[in-house]
Amino acid sequence: VQLVESGGGSVQAGGSLRLFCAASGRSDTYTNIAWFRQAPGKEREFVAVMGWRGSTYYGDNVKGRFTISRDNANRMVYLQMNSLKPEDTAVYYCAAKISIVVDTSGYNYWGQGTQVTVSS
Repeated sequence: VQLVESGGGSVQAGGSLRLFCAASGRSDTYTNIAWFRQAPGKEREFVAVMGWRGSTYYGDNVKGRFTISRDNANRMVYLQMNSLKPEDTAVYYCAAKISIVVDTSGYNYWGQGTQVTVSS
């Protein structure tokens, strides 16, 4: 599975951005797509996942502000980010794993990342 992110950029606090993850290559029923982020000097953090059956889960830091969605026909996954805060500043990565288990670990396909910067 190949993943390519886009849509990052700079925005002021309170603003919105939409990230895009385009998937190509191997297609499997049990493909789960997730978003992670990593800020400078911090560990990688789980953001959201779209499970293979359409279930969604979010990290506590983004619940109520971020929404993950997908377009199966075009093999796209989106991350709508609203009410952005300076602490959301990070490189955002799209990741995939093929598994019947939908959770926040075990992702073995990764995109190159896209920078999101939120200024106060």
